[in-house]
Amino acid sequence: MVRPKVSVSLRVSVVSMGAKPARQVSESIIAADLTIEGKIHGTGHVRIAGQSKGDAKVEGDLTIEKGAKLTGGVRAAKITIAGELEGNVDFAQRVDLHDSGVLNGDLKANQFTVAAGSRMRGSVEFGGDDKSGRKSGNDA
Repeated sequence: MVRPKVSVSLRVSVVSMGAKPARQVSESIIAADLTIEGKIHGTGHVRIAGQSKGDAKVEGDLTIEKGAKLTGGVRAAKITIAGELEGNVDFAQRVDLHDSGVLNGDLKANQFTVAAGSRMRGSVEFGGDDKSGRKSGNDA
């Protein structure tokens, strides 16, 4: 069976209850029946329900849904892994590894949560103070 290589985009409005106007947040979705090969790079959120081969670097959130697989390096503000990630998390502010999640690779993040039943093979470095994951202060 040949899977189509296509990306679908969805634009979502987040409505604020305060005086600020609503801001536009876009989320790109790789549907369960799609396979994507190539780099993902952007400023919005990305949700993977299918298969993706290539690095993913987004300024927003990255979600790998249950049953989905991403093969490649990852960098995002927040990463949620309910499916499988085969590659390193170069850096994230927060990573959530759900009970169905599998991570085969190294991870660097400020915050890291692991649910019972999840699986991981690799090294973990977390608790950094800045966007690079390094501790701040005098390291002389």
